[in-house]
Amino acid sequence: MSLPPLSPEQLVKPRHFELRMSLLFAAIFVPQGIHLPYFPLWLEAKGFGAGEIALMLSAPMFLRVVTTPFITAMADEAKDRANVLILLIAAALAVSLGFFLQPTYLVVLTASLALAVAWTPHSPLSDSLALSGVRRFGSVYPGMRIWGSIAFLAANLGGGFFLSVAGVQAVPLIITGSLCLTLAVSLLAPRLGRPRRASPLSAVDIQEGGPRLLNRYFVLFVAGAGLITGSHGFLYGFVSIYWTSIGIADTVIGMLWAWSVAAEIVMFMLFTRLFSHRSATTVLGLAGAGAVLRWIAFPLVWPSGAGVAGFFAVQTLHALSTALILIGVQKLIVETVPEERTGAAQGIAFFANGFSMAAVTLLSGPLYAAFGVGGFFPMAAVAAAGMGLIALARRSAP
Repeated sequence: MSLPPLSPEQLVKPRHFELRMSLLFAAIFVPQGIHLPYFPLWLEAKGFGAGEIALMLSAPMFLRVVTTPFITAMADEAKDRANVLILLIAAALAVSLGFFLQPTYLVVLTASLALAVAWTPHSPLSDSLALSGVRRFGSVYPGMRIWGSIAFLAANLGGGFFLSVAGVQAVPLIITGSLCLTLAVSLLAPRLGRPRRASPLSAVDIQEGGPRLLNRYFVLFVAGAGLITGSHGFLYGFVSIYWTSIGIADTVIGMLWAWSVAAEIVMFMLFTRLFSHRSATTVLGLAGAGAVLRWIAFPLVWPSGAGVAGFFAVQTLHALSTALILIGVQKLIVETVPEERTGAAQGIAFFANGFSMAAVTLLSGPLYAAFGVGGFFPMAAVAAAGMGLIALARRSAP
């Protein structure tokens, strides 16, 4: 199925398109760079236990797997996706004010669920706008998207320094403040009208993709990638809490998170040179091996006396366990999925990754409560299971 022709209006490139998209990516990743490493610390400071924290982190993940495809599909039907993005950012900003209420379990859980609905579509909608520019005007996607990773890294660092002065109680303030910045920058988002095809997360496109995608190779590959991605749930939920418990300062925690993102950025820059001629299954197998090694090493760093330097070394493996997953799945889709089915493929991959991450995050609470940092060892088993599925996929590769 070929794309419909561009209308005369769609052929007109908005002024400073790449600059405006780069600013947009940077703005939407700043609050994420605060929320991911520091929100669990705020939850612990408010007296919530490991099981409650796991539920408050995982329940929004389960919800967004369901809601995001429908929101992005509806955005495709709007006059302009940029307008929908602005409304969603404004909604996320309003919902974030709920964290300033009395932080009871029900209040925080409700605010987190509502925030997931409004917040999660920011990135795929921005991707949709950027990719429209790639197709219509020949813009370079990595050159725009990399500013999101740089902003995420800066937020990790800046958040750590700010919290070292203001204390972890300031986390909601930083999240709300950064969402104010995101809303202001989103007003500059380029207007491109409706897409010529459904967005990568369209629920309709997933349904229509059906039999042509749900073959043994694709299903095993996506399921394996989902398990490797999901094995990061324990890290995202409890590593900041663990680092704090052994006396590592907030500033250093921010540096550790930023270091992993820096490693990811370096892999993005080197991937073509190192792995462009390797198959997607090889790339994912290496990602799984990096994840297994990372989760086995994590609990051993502090007892072995390797100290903070050891954690920096382990965080470098983010370049394998995360960056190669992100690139490897896209490589699979490019190599094996027809263009008219790429939207469905993206949607299925999003569901597999999101559901696995939510399920593992939910289990991470009891694991951390029972075993502390030893909960990383089961994550190694999860990643190894993902590698097994990738190996089975390799045997049935087209």
